[in-house]
Amino acid sequence: MPSPRTERPTAAAVGRLPWLDVNADVAADLKDLDATLSGIEAALDIDQLRAQVAQLQEQAARPDLWNDVEHAQQVNSKLAHKQGDLRRVEGLRQRLEDVAVLYELAEEGADESARSEAEMERDRLRKEIASLEIRTLLSGEYDERDALVTIRSEAGGVDAADWAEMLMRMYLRWAERHGYPTEVYDISFAEEAGIKSATFVVKAPFAYGTLSVEQGTHRLVRISPFDNQARRQTSFAGVEVLPVTETADHVDIPENEIRIDVFRSSGPGGQSVNTTDSAVRITHLPTGIVVSCQNEKSQIQNRAAAMRVLQSRLLERKRQEQQAELDALKGEGSSWGNQMRSYVLHPYQMVKDLRTGYEVGNPATVLDGDIDGFLEAGIRWRRQQQARVAS
Repeated sequence: MPSPRTERPTAAAVGRLPWLDVNADVAADLKDLDATLSGIEAALDIDQLRAQVAQLQEQAARPDLWNDVEHAQQVNSKLAHKQGDLRRVEGLRQRLEDVAVLYELAEEGADESARSEAEMERDRLRKEIASLEIRTLLSGEYDERDALVTIRSEAGGVDAADWAEMLMRMYLRWAERHGYPTEVYDISFAEEAGIKSATFVVKAPFAYGTLSVEQGTHRLVRISPFDNQARRQTSFAGVEVLPVTETADHVDIPENEIRIDVFRSSGPGGQSVNTTDSAVRITHLPTGIVVSCQNEKSQIQNRAAAMRVLQSRLLERKRQEQQAELDALKGEGSSWGNQMRSYVLHPYQMVKDLRTGYEVGNPATVLDGDIDGFLEAGIRWRRQQQARVAS
């Protein structure tokens, strides 16, 4: 008969933590972490997640999978991400069990080094569980989609164009940090420096739900590198985030409602760029929406990419119209402000989200893609706003 202290707890027993025998404050904190993790497991439906992984593994093993390259890539991508989610949840559950046992052993043997190790692991677990909890808050209709991001320079002249390019780099670096593939569809370069606009896609599950809280106007305050008198300049850039359309969306665009123009690509280029009229601009006549793509090698590829962007914008337009109708019925407008974040480089250093109040005193790390704190705060804030409106 094994002793109670060496017998490992089962997953079913974790919710009650009957094997934990440490001080009350630690026990209460670990129980809170356990409750949060249990809620995450329920929201993600671990049994269903395991079944989805098994189904995708079966598809990935089919000998004819690569007959359709695009489908094969989608299957492998979904499999990798769902396996990652499953490993992450199971790993956190195991670590939570282990840290409780470590606390118990430290108390039993009055081992300060073991207790210090347990404290550090508990702190890490708290942060990682809170981060994973964000995933359960992404339950919107399109939240699981890839994200189509467009950045445009606004007021501020050449500084605004430079600022738009800095923002583009920030998001691409964020994607790179997480190992998310990106694809740039179009860049319109400004005359002196920076960009007028850019459109790119971030390919990852829940990329849209995560990045959609970035939509709005971003303000930069700094000493202008383009002013020979070194004066302080305020400039603005707008961020638009849309869900990438899928076949099931049925965005019908009749040929007689669009005008397609071809032109020669501009800006820095490589092979097959700037040498032929391969860039494509599509105008949707009923709405006046204009999209373009010039970064693919052929006119056919650019047209297909531009159509995907147009479909995403029409889908978002439809969603906004539906939301406006709901807001009108509720008698209130949107709770989202336009200007959503301020980046100050002079006279002090700070990045502050104007909706959530979340702030960081090191703009350099933020502009290098370390924006997870802002994303998590934004997602929690959005859920609170939705709950307030629904009540």
